[in-house]
Amino acid sequence: MLPFNHPERTADERTTLVSFLDYHRAMILWKLDGLDEDQAKRSMVDSGTSLLGIVKHLAWVERWWFVDYIGGTDLDYPWTDDDPDADWRIEDGESIASISQLYVDAVAEANAVIAAAPDLDITGSKLEVPRSLRWVLVHMIEEVARHLGHADILREQIDGATGYLPGD
Repeated sequence: MLPFNHPERTADERTTLVSFLDYHRAMILWKLDGLDEDQAKRSMVDSGTSLLGIVKHLAWVERWWFVDYIGGTDLDYPWTDDDPDADWRIEDGESIASISQLYVDAVAEANAVIAAAPDLDITGSKLEVPRSLRWVLVHMIEEVARHLGHADILREQIDGATGYLPGD
């Protein structure tokens, strides 16, 4: 689990962006809380999306944008040109614990890259059109929030659980 901290209200730009991203990251993992393995892996939509698949996908997206693109580290990814959605699929041997740890580790790696960046204007060099760290942070807030909405609906379909925060 990642800690729930309400986003900073009077902080500088970097702290504000990271605190909103961290808040949504914690909520994504919370959506798995109390589920068994079958429930977390269950898909109830034609795309095959599952709660655990969302978390796995987000772990790899964190690594791509922050560690690889901004940080400049070349990583191996589960997807290929022939299997572009492999980061959504739960493989044999993967579990709530292993995928949650993958996500927690990816978040820690991403936050280390963010903290080490001299400013939010730095860009990566792996895309034809450069994106700043500021853009990547805003994009990742959007990405996690979008999938959090999907997770809300899937969780409600699985066991009726709803809520914006733990304790709702």
